[in-house]
Amino acid sequence: MSGRAAIVHDRSLEDYGFGKDHPFNPLRIRLALELCDALGLLEDYRFLRPEPVSEEELTSVHTLTYVRMVQQAGAGTGDPAKLLDYGLGTPDNPVFPGMHEACSRVVGGTVLAARLVVSGEVEHAMCISGGLHHALRSKASGFCVYNDAAVAIALLKREHPGIRIAYVDTDAHHGDGVQWMFYEDPEVLTVSMHESGRYLFPGTGGVDEKGRGEGVGYSVNVPLEPFTGDDSWIECFEAVVPKVLRAFGPDLIVSQNGCDGHALDPLTHLCATTRLYEHIPRRMHELAHELCDGRWVALGGGGYDHWRVVPRAWSALWAAVSHQPLPENLPEGWLLEHAADSPVELPRRMHDDPGDYPPVARTKEIVAANRRTAEAALETVLHLIRR
Repeated sequence: MSGRAAIVHDRSLEDYGFGKDHPFNPLRIRLALELCDALGLLEDYRFLRPEPVSEEELTSVHTLTYVRMVQQAGAGTGDPAKLLDYGLGTPDNPVFPGMHEACSRVVGGTVLAARLVVSGEVEHAMCISGGLHHALRSKASGFCVYNDAAVAIALLKREHPGIRIAYVDTDAHHGDGVQWMFYEDPEVLTVSMHESGRYLFPGTGGVDEKGRGEGVGYSVNVPLEPFTGDDSWIECFEAVVPKVLRAFGPDLIVSQNGCDGHALDPLTHLCATTRLYEHIPRRMHELAHELCDGRWVALGGGGYDHWRVVPRAWSALWAAVSHQPLPENLPEGWLLEHAADSPVELPRRMHDDPGDYPPVARTKEIVAANRRTAEAALETVLHLIRR
C-alpha cells in the first residue's frame, strides 16, 4: 500500500485460467501488471497477497452443493455428466486441476480489496483478477466459476449491516450473475452497460430487468447497440450512471472494468477505443469521491485482445485508482520483451489514434437507438430508487 490506494495481487491468482488456447488466459493479467511496472506506476506500491476464502464465505452466495461440485471437478473425482449440470466441463468452463483453490483465491483478492476500503485503510483498491460476474448461485457460466464481486458484497453486508453498495459493470457482457444474486435487495444497486443480449452472451440485461420485490428499481441495465463507439457509450454512461448513483447514495462503489468492448476484441461487436477505458475509471474515481468519501473497489473482467488492449486499459485503470498520470508511450523495454511473442503488432502509444477507428456507416442510427435506451432505463428505475 502507498498513500490511499492498494493493489491486490499474487502470482497464485494467475492459476485461475483454462489453458493457453482459451480466451480467458491469465497471460492478459501478467501483461497488464508488467506494463504497469514498466510504466513506473508500481514504484511506490507492493502487491498485497490475498488468502483463499473459506467454504462458509463462498456459501454467502453459492450453494454448498455447488462448492462441492467445483472441489470434485478440480480434484478429478467428479462425475463428468453430473458436473455438466453445474456448468463445469463445458467449452466455456473446462475443468482444470485445483479449480476450487484457484478461484477461491481470486475471490479472496476481491474480498481483501473490499475490506481494505470499507475499513478505511485505503480509499481505493484494485484487483484485476476479479470481476467474474457471470457465475451463478449453483452454476459456472461464461468463464466464471465463483462470483467474487457477489461474495465480497454479501460479506460486507454481513459485516456492516445497513451498508449500501453500488456495483457498476461496464464489461461488454451483461453482469448477470451479480444482478441476479441481489435482484431483490434494495441495499445493492447493480448497474450494467453492455452489448445488447439480442446479439451477445448471456442474452440478458434488457431495460425491463429492474429488480423484484423490495429490490424493484435497484437493477439498472443499459443494453447498447452493436458497433457502439466511444461517443455514444460515454453519452449513455453520463446520462445514466451519475444520476442513479446520486439517487441511491452508496457507501461504497464496486466497479467491474471489463475491456472487451474495444473495437479489437474478438468476442464482441462494440467499437470502443482506449478513450473509453480512460474515461470510465476517471469518472468512477470522481463519483466515488463525490458520493462515498472515495470508497471505490476496481475489478477486472473480460478483455480478450490480450496484447494490444488489456494491458493498456488496465494500466489506465490502475493509474486512476492510484492517482497517477498515464504516460503517453509504451516503454521500449516492454515492447522489446513481448514483440517476438505477440501474434500482432504492438501499439507504441497508450492512447489509440482516433483516425485508426473511423465511425461505422450506421453511427447516427446507433447513437439515436442508444439514446432512447438510456432514456428508457432512467424512466424505468430512477423514480423507484431511494436513499
